[in-house]
Formats: sequence, structure tokens, C-alpha cells
Amino acid sequence: MGDRAALAALTEEIVACRRCPRLVEWRERVAREKVARFRDETYWGRPVPGFGDPDARILLVGLAPAAHGGNRTGRVFTGDASGDFLFRALHAEGLANSPLSLGADDGLTLVDTYIAAAVRCAPPANKPTPEERDNCAPFLAREMALLTEIRVLVALGAFGWDAALRTLEALGHEVRPRPRFGHGAEALVGPYTLIGTYHPSQQNTFTGRLTAPMFRAVISRARELSSAGGV
Repeated sequence: MGDRAALAALTEEIVACRRCPRLVEWRERVAREKVARFRDETYWGRPVPGFGDPDARILLVGLAPAAHGGNRTGRVFTGDASGDFLFRALHAEGLANSPLSLGADDGLTLVDTYIAAAVRCAPPANKPTPEERDNCAPFLAREMALLTEIRVLVALGAFGWDAALRTLEALGHEVRPRPRFGHGAEALVGPYTLIGTYHPSQQNTFTGRLTAPMFRAVISRARELSSAGGV
């Protein structure tokens, strides 16, 4: 079973991190200046920890919190269009108790699923630097080591795919030859199955590059593999 106390301690450490000056400045400035539609809300404005079931067999790996999504609400994929798309699919597959993710206190819970971002602070233009990526990488590796039941990783986009592979390498699993990202791509790495999907960003969902049936098929596949032990 996942180590709940250690996960809670890691969450506190993540939330307190100020290692990347550019990201600290940006996330706090966004939280102060806000946008008109959220002008009456108090923004989180700190790193966003992982969220979900400590006994999860499925780990979803995203890129980073959205400036007015997770950076506002304090919960990954919460309060933005990407999260709306994501949680509808999780709910349809029985992996979430609600299709809506509006705020950290909305009662949403995940079943057999945990979600984390490769980079925990909202980056300018949604583009962290390689140094910022590397500064954050140990958090995901430590998180995954504590999530002892994980069998399937779902990479949300190419950045998530690369982060997942780097994490598996950091945990001592050989990644050679390095599998290429693609929607629906699968790779076996040690005891884990890695599945790729286009990121559920508006850039992909509004253009039809990623449709709801396409995304749900990946989530369904992850659920199937996790039930079979990931093999």
C-alpha cells in the first residue's frame, strides 16, 4: 500500500519549494494580478502537489499547472478546460466520483488513480526550462516510489512521456531503446506499462486532434492493464 504519511510529508515539501526563481516570480505574479473572471478569488500561487488515491495502480503524468487552473485552485488539473476534459473521461471509466473538478474543496476523489505534473509550478507560456524540469524531477521519482501499487503510467503529451521515462530511469529501470511518444503508444519498462496520449489541452481538444472517444480509449486501456497487473 502507498505510504500515506510519507506522501503527506512530500506534499508539504513540494508546496514549500522555491528552488526556481523564474517560476516563483511568475506563479506569484499571476496570483497577484489574476484575470478578470477570477478577480474575487484568492489564488494558490504555490507549487501544486500530486493528487489522488495513495493505493493507485494508475499514475497520470502531466506537464505543469495552468496559470489560472492549478495555480489558482491548488490542485492539479482543477479549474481549467484541460481538467474538465480529463475528469469527464476518468469519471466515465469509474476512476473518479465526479466528472467535475472546480476547486480543491469540491469533494472530488479519484479511484485507483493518482495525478501529478512533471513540473509543479505554472511556467510562463507553459514552457519550463530544462533546468526547471530537472529541479522538479526528483519530486516525481520520490512520489512514484511511495505509490507502491502503480502498474500503469499515462503520459499526457510528449513532455509527460519524457518525464515518465526519466522517472523510471531514476528509479533504476533500463529504458533502451528509448520508446517514441505517440497517441496510444505503449512501452513496457520494468514492471510498468507506459501509455501515451495527446495532452488534453484546448490546443488539441478544440482542433479535434484529441477527441473525447480517443482520450477515453487510452484511459480505458490503462484501467484494463492495471487490473491485469500491468502486463
